[in-house]
Amino acid sequence: MPIKLPSDLPAYSVLTREGVMVMDEGLAARQDIRPLRIALLNLMPKKIQTETQFARLIGATPLQIELSLIRMTEHQTKNTAAAHMEAFYRPFADVAASGEKFDGLIITGAPIEHLPFDAVTYWDELTQVFDWTQSHVHSTFGVCWGGMAMIHYFNGVTKHMLADKAFGCFRHRNLAPASPYLRGFSDDLLIPVSRWTEIRQDEIDAVPGLTTLLGSDAVGPCLVEDPAHRALYIFNHFEYDSGTLKEEYDRDVASGTAVGVPVNYYPEDDPARTPQNRWRSHAHLLYGNWISEIYQTTPYDLSKISLETTDLRQG
Repeated sequence: MPIKLPSDLPAYSVLTREGVMVMDEGLAARQDIRPLRIALLNLMPKKIQTETQFARLIGATPLQIELSLIRMTEHQTKNTAAAHMEAFYRPFADVAASGEKFDGLIITGAPIEHLPFDAVTYWDELTQVFDWTQSHVHSTFGVCWGGMAMIHYFNGVTKHMLADKAFGCFRHRNLAPASPYLRGFSDDLLIPVSRWTEIRQDEIDAVPGLTTLLGSDAVGPCLVEDPAHRALYIFNHFEYDSGTLKEEYDRDVASGTAVGVPVNYYPEDDPARTPQNRWRSHAHLLYGNWISEIYQTTPYDLSKISLETTDLRQG
């Protein structure tokens, strides 16, 4: 089944050209099934690039997905046209006021990791989002800074600044092969990493109920499951396109930022050569497994999602 997107959303034409199955409202209405309602709270400056990356991954499953785009209510972006934001995004305040519920929510990263959480201009509203997920979302996926913010808010786990940017494609170990989220995963895999902060494993281990599913000897924990809050936290970037790290590297070099060549990304670490994507298959596996778990456990009647639904396996 395809992902349902507005036909004039840029991701619609991009994914169609790539062979990803997409449908518009008219075609979706002819299918007598309940699509999974997945929302994307997009905190990244380049909204179109980010929404396309996540739509590509969640749209590659056999299930029909209805994607809703959400933004922070007062925070304005300077990197995406106002017309695009007006046409496709809803402010969180409107979503919360509507009372509607979602099978899944993805909260993206944001380029503000140098700030303390409570110094972020929209932190108060974001904590309202976190609380709202517990009664209005069946499963939440926090990505990079979004995952760090969630694990901090719900569990008190702190982010720590790094002396040097963790940047490149790092080897990770499958620490929980029996997890349904890692179904089909190799024992060892590459994941793109781009951050100036880290979450430490000993602080995760100190919180009962948290389980690290993927980790790296070089860059620490990557994917953490938090069943009590029906959440996954991933601190790295499976969703990245083949050229995303190159774009970041070129930008940093142009701005004079002291950053090394992304590790294990370019062939023979030569920035003059075309980088190779060696994480795409695991990216599709992870998000496909997440969608599958949602499908198997979410209530058919979305109104039944509530504070009492604390275990994804309760169904």
